[in-house]
Formats: sequence, structure tokens, C-alpha cells
Amino acid sequence: MTQMQSFEENLYGISPNFDVDGSTKKIPDMTLRIIESDESYGLIFIEPIQNGLANSLGNPLRRTLLGCLSGTAINWVKISGVDHEYSTVPHMKEEVIEFLMNIKGVRIKSQQSRPGRLRLEVSGEGEVKAGDIMATSDFEVLNPEYHLATLQDDNAQLSVELSVDHGVGYKTAERGSGMPIGVLPVDTIYTPIRKANFSIENIRVGDRSDLERLKFEIWTDRTLDPVTAFKNASKILMDNFFEFTRLGVDDNPDDNPAALLGISPESYNTLVESLNLSARTLNCLKRAGINRVGEVLQLPRGDLLKIRNFGQKSINELFDVLSTKGLLPSESSNSITEPTEEEEALPIEED
Repeated sequence: MTQMQSFEENLYGISPNFDVDGSTKKIPDMTLRIIESDESYGLIFIEPIQNGLANSLGNPLRRTLLGCLSGTAINWVKISGVDHEYSTVPHMKEEVIEFLMNIKGVRIKSQQSRPGRLRLEVSGEGEVKAGDIMATSDFEVLNPEYHLATLQDDNAQLSVELSVDHGVGYKTAERGSGMPIGVLPVDTIYTPIRKANFSIENIRVGDRSDLERLKFEIWTDRTLDPVTAFKNASKILMDNFFEFTRLGVDDNPDDNPAALLGISPESYNTLVESLNLSARTLNCLKRAGINRVGEVLQLPRGDLLKIRNFGQKSINELFDVLSTKGLLPSESSNSITEPTEEEEALPIEED
């Protein structure tokens, strides 16, 4: 690996931060320092970080690096003269299933994210390497010395079509519905990350001795350099956390009866048993299947008066309690117990 000159940059333009305990004591701007980096290894420092937060940042970053970055890999092959993975190729030392296991180790760098095809055409005695795969302008084999097979006779021939696809993580070999007849699926390693570790150090910045440094070590397969991998993983996390800021109460009142009534969900779901109503009023409501305050407020006053033994006294008691406990919409508190002309004509059950 090559040693690169250390440098600092503001991490994605993060603004000056302050202690999470609410104090206004400023923490210096967070910076990302690349201590060492080449195609396959990177050592990165992120500092200064509020005491206790480095581990909270390191864990999700490491998991995102290992499981969420996309890459390119061979997902199936088609070998001339071979119908299934338990076959053999004439004059080839390895069985087909062993050849497939070797294929998944080929590392391919793609110039674009769309799928494509490669070919392997070898004849005669000798070792078959990843470098024998015919390169294209779209795909580059990064480990050309990687061993694939051994041909043991001058008459040996190996003709293979390889499908290259773009994906995330690791996928086991499965025959998909879109695969051509005669193809052999391959275990697919899309992730460009081989290993990722982090550690935490206490550091001092100026008169602050309660800060932390997050140290990341990243090993890749050279299809993606470690610094770009780190930044891509950070962006994935930032994009997902940003979605949290957009979460809120459903804005569609038709799906939110509490919003239609103008009260909070907590008020809507308050149980009538908790209102300390008289036994007569409470029993009338329970017999009518009314269990929550929201269900009371959804009923017109005339429907409440139709409940057996639930008369004007019960109405007054109920809404006096609701008003006292602040469970009524403000526009309803003054008029809810006043009967309309139509309701005055209704027969009223005696209390």
C-alpha cells in the first residue's frame, strides 16, 4: 500500500456542532482525515466527535459498508457442452462445481451499472486464469492472475459465456425465471468491501479533553477505493436519516378521525372508564358499545339521546366532564350540550 499525504476536509459540510447535553460550548468542526489510502486499503480518522457519540456513528457506518454498497459480479455462466453443475468438461482437471466456485472469486470493475456479458475461450494444455476472460470497454477484470481451471491436454477446449450483473451484498446461486436454458447460476459477491473495522480514541482539542476520534480501517477488492466506499456509506446513512425528519402525522384527515374532530389521538383514545362518570351514564355508554371519547364525539347529539336511559342529565354530565378534562374541541365546548330544534322534537329517555 502507498502512503498518501494526510489532509483534512470538512465532512460533507457539517456545520459547527454543540454538546448533546444542551450546553452552548462549541465543538470544533468535524473533519475527515485520510491517513493512508491505496486501491484496496484505507485508514481514515474522523474528529473531533462529542464524547460518547463515536461508537454510535461507527457501528452503523461499519454495517452499511459491509452490507449496503453495490458492486459488479458474475451471476451465471453457460459452459459449452455442459448441462448441469455435476457434469465434467473433457480434459479439465476441475469438476464443473469447483469451476463455478472459482468463478465467484473473479473481481470485475464496471464503468456503468447495467448488466452485460463476457466470454472465456481457451484451448490447449495449461492454466486458465481470470485474465483469459475477454475484456470489454464496460468491464475490467481486476485479478487477472486468479486461478480458474487447469486444462490437461492439447485437445482441451473451454468455451464459457459469463453474465455480469450489478447488485448489493451476497446472493446464493439460484436459478431465476429470467435465466436462459442451460445456464449455471453462481454464488454472487457484489459487495466491494472485504473487511471494515473501527476503533475509538480520546483526544484533546484546545481546552476540550472530552472529545473522541473515530478511526476506520477499510479493505476493498479494488473495484471501489476505500475513501469513496466510506463516503458512499455515509451518504446512504444520511439519506435514510433525512427521511426521519420528514415523518409526521398523516396529513389525510379522512384516514385520521382524531384530526377530523380537531382533537389529539391521545384524547380520541381516552377510555370512558377513566372519566369518573356516574355508574348510570357509564353503563349506558358501555351497553351502546361506546368505549372511547372519540366515539362519543363522532355521534350526533340526537344519536346519543336515542341510547336507552341516556337523557339530558347524562348528556350534561358527560360533556361537563369532557370539558373539564380538556377533551373537547374548542369550538364544541360551548354548544355541544345545546339541543337543536330537530333534537328538541326527539322523545327523550328519562334519567
